[in-house]
Amino acid sequence: MTTDTTYETIADPAPPTVRRPFVLAAVMAASFMIAIEATIVSTAMPQIAGQLGNLQLYSWVFSSFLLAQTATTVVFGKLADLYGRRSVLLVGIAIFLVGSVLCGFAWSMPALIAFRLIQGLGAGAIQPVSMTVIGDLYPAHERGKVQGWLASVWGVSSVIGPLAGGLIIQHVSWAWIFWINVPIGIAAAAGFFFFLRETVSTQERSVDVAGAGLFTVAVASLMVALTEAGAGATSVTLAAGLVCVVAAVLFVLQERRARDPMIAFALWAHRSLAATNAATLFSGMAVIGLTTFLPMYVQAVMGRSPLVAGFMLTAMVLGWPIAATLGARNFGRFGLRPILIAGATLLPLGAIAFVVLSPTMSPLVAGLGSLVMGFGMGFFSTAAIVLIQDSVGWAERGAATASNMFARNLGSTLGATVLGAILNASLARGHAGSLDQIQQLLVRHGSTVDSLASRAALAHGLHLTFWGVFLIAATTLALSVFVPRVVFGQKS
Repeated sequence: MTTDTTYETIADPAPPTVRRPFVLAAVMAASFMIAIEATIVSTAMPQIAGQLGNLQLYSWVFSSFLLAQTATTVVFGKLADLYGRRSVLLVGIAIFLVGSVLCGFAWSMPALIAFRLIQGLGAGAIQPVSMTVIGDLYPAHERGKVQGWLASVWGVSSVIGPLAGGLIIQHVSWAWIFWINVPIGIAAAAGFFFFLRETVSTQERSVDVAGAGLFTVAVASLMVALTEAGAGATSVTLAAGLVCVVAAVLFVLQERRARDPMIAFALWAHRSLAATNAATLFSGMAVIGLTTFLPMYVQAVMGRSPLVAGFMLTAMVLGWPIAATLGARNFGRFGLRPILIAGATLLPLGAIAFVVLSPTMSPLVAGLGSLVMGFGMGFFSTAAIVLIQDSVGWAERGAATASNMFARNLGSTLGATVLGAILNASLARGHAGSLDQIQQLLVRHGSTVDSLASRAALAHGLHLTFWGVFLIAATTLALSVFVPRVVFGQKS
């Protein structure tokens, strides 16, 4: 989509300091809404799946959200240049809240997946444009402090999310894990509406809508192929695989001819970007595998409460910002590449805890593994983004940063689907009729002979997914070794 008279949004050249804190508060509220969604939904999903059924679609609840977010992040970023940050943020929040309300009314797993996709569309607007607003309003020497405040939002959400999820599941309807977004979103929208001021200037821009559409079709069909392969549906798998290949080829052709492509392939000629983004993609796969399937193991296999399962994830999300802060303070001392590799090394080390996890072990073992992987992601992700930004000049920095965000989101989307297919294949092979029993197990944590057999079947399948997480984490480390050395601050 191209237009000859378009708009580039520019924040006020000297925004009043009295107004900036309110805009920052709105950004933090919007970020909190997205951040808490990750931990609170992961905590509640075993019970939701137990009530709605269709356990084989479990990972799609996460994948659909991530797919929509990944496919629209770049598009919404460019629409913010065309029509203004505030307009896109308000639309994104409205879409996210509509999806949240609908999720609470979901009557089946397919309906929940569709409504989560709507949520993902909203998140695709909120996250990148919120970060752009911070870049508009705060000069470089203040931005580090502001980024620290934003990182604290994720740390707080990692504590509140599991606690809120556990309490909601135990005392009220699971629908409220989605409906609690409404007051937070309204508060964020009010902050942007009343305090974010912009001026516009005309300039020619384009939005790669065709590229975003083809990317969505390619990834969605790949997800269908992997899901149906796990369920043993050969014909559907082949058809979806063919659609994926055709859409992927058309996507590459579209990106090569687009004036302003969704993915700038020329950037990937930089060895530092290619290696770092490849490692980032696999790190995203490893983390989503943990957040998607660990709560199910702790609740259904180990027989622990949703509250306990949620706090096992808290260890990871809490360790992430701590390690990110430590890593950022030591870039000059140790260098970007050593910190990145150190973080990548912690990922498979933490994943070992899940490989050896058994139903009789203390959940603290899972918490320790989560903490180690959280520290690993904190070191790795922070070093990765700074390394990429310091590998290119100012004119390419925005696109390079977006490529890293895209790689992580794509990894999360693929990881949930691939590991979900492994679980489905395990449950479908030699455990006929166990899905209904597992569904009841997720709701009641029964102790009958049948539920014990189902628990063993589920434990076996989840054990295979944890092996998958370990191998993916090890691949992240292997790819990190190929990242070249980049001098910190060489291109500022």
